[in-house]
This record gives sequence, structure tokens and C-alpha cells, in this order.
Amino acid sequence: MTQMIASLSEISGRYRAVFCDLWGCLHNGKTPFPAAVAALQQLRANGVFVVLMTNAPRPFGSVAAQLDRIGAPRDCYDMIVSSGDAAQQALVSGAVGRRVAFLGAEKDMPFFTDLPPELQGHDPITFVPMAEAEGIVCTGLRDDLTETPEDYRTELALGKARGLTMLCANPDIVVDMGDKRVYCAGALAKDYEERGGTALYFGKPHPPIYDLARRKIAETAEPLSNDDILCIGDGPWTDILGGQNEGIDTLFITGGIAASHFGSDSARPDNGLLESWLEAEGLAPTYAMPHLG
Repeated sequence: MTQMIASLSEISGRYRAVFCDLWGCLHNGKTPFPAAVAALQQLRANGVFVVLMTNAPRPFGSVAAQLDRIGAPRDCYDMIVSSGDAAQQALVSGAVGRRVAFLGAEKDMPFFTDLPPELQGHDPITFVPMAEAEGIVCTGLRDDLTETPEDYRTELALGKARGLTMLCANPDIVVDMGDKRVYCAGALAKDYEERGGTALYFGKPHPPIYDLARRKIAETAEPLSNDDILCIGDGPWTDILGGQNEGIDTLFITGGIAASHFGSDSARPDNGLLESWLEAEGLAPTYAMPHLG
């Protein structure tokens, strides 16, 4: 049974590192959550290695710049690992070809341009119309504030008809930006697969992003066992499922994208509703709390 906790400090002494989600845990896309920032700062003060693990399609440098812009202090984390980081290897290796149809926003262009040294010097990636493409690269919707996956029905149907594989750089279906829920690349990839298309994933809950995090930690600190790590997130089918699949303890933040399932007050989730919903979804987080703090 999932253990409800009131504070991260109750369990933090059991772990050497945390893999902490961003949207819904550390910030809401516009402002950081002060209690979450303080909790992560305290972890670091106690010698716990804090990895911000995000399904953002942009590489870690771009994510760090976004955190700077919204006021999240750099002393609340040691490292950022993104879905974009994990997917760039597949991009440059030609997993979906060199001539690609790009589905995404201008803000996601660092996925193509901000490459680590070991991935630079590859043959160029060219953007072409869907009718001329060898594959699809999806970082999200072009305008996630106004569009929905329905706006991409014709493009996705053409891609499926041509047998194109989609590289999905962000497996998230939705995130909450302030008080507005917006669709992510995972929503388009899900729709594409439901049409019979093929999509490749590299972020949570899929193994590549966890493998990358372990490799990057090993470059700066002692390697970690699964027992050393706690995964924190509000995404049931990304953060929690991913941690479970990796054999890592998980902390479910119930006040995030799934909050409506657990009663009307996100700060006081109904334990009965929580347990029955988790059982129905086949999920078993180690711990749960309303908001990270």
C-alpha cells in the first residue's frame, strides 16, 4: 500500500539521489513552487544528489535557461536530464531519416541545434513537407495554447499513409501551464499510434532517459543502485510508471495532473479514492503527498 507522507524530509534520509519531475512538482510552467524549491535545496544540503528529470523536448541547457527565466534557483538541483537529451542521439543517427517533417514550436528548435560535442558534425537534418519526408520529428504542438491534436488529423493521416516513423521528443500527453491544461508531443504520438503509425520514445516512462541519467551521474559521482534513488513526479503514466518499470521507489505528487481523481481539495486527497484509483490503473507508488515540500 502507498504510504502517505506530509514532508519529503520524512523519507529523504533513505536515498542518495532523487529524479524529480519539473512541471507539476517544481513549477507550473510560469512560477516555481516555493515549498518544492526549499525541499530540494534541503536535500542537497543533506548530501542528496538532485536530478531534475523532465520530458521537455529541449536539451538540458535550454531547460536550465527556462528555469532561470521563471525564477527557479540553480541551487535546488545538481543536474538536468531531459527527454530532448535522450532523443538527440536517435535524431543524429538517422532513426527517422535526414529529411523530416517537423511538428513543433519555434521554442523547441534547440533540440536540433544545441547538441553535445559528441553528437556534433552529423549529416544535416532538413525540414520538408510531410509528403516529401523520410520521417517525422515531433516536439509538441506548434501553438499549444490554442491547438489540440485534432488540428493535426490530416498531417498525421498522411504520415501514416506514407509509413513514416515518428520520433517523439516528449512523451507527456498534457501539462498544466498555470491554470491552463495544454497538450504535449505525447498526445500527437498517441493519436499517431492509434491510427496505426509507429512512434519512438526516449523520455519517461521509457528506459533511455533513466539510462542517460545514470551515465551522467556516474561521470561526477559514485554509481547508484536502484535502492539509492527516489523518483518524484505527478505523472502517473510517466513518472510513476517509469520508476516502477526501473525498479525504483516512487513518490506520487497527487495534486498535479491527476488531482481531480482524488477529491475536490488537491491539498487533502481522499485516501480511499487514491488507493482505488491506483489499483484500477495498476500503479503502486511507494509514497504519495499532495504537493512537493
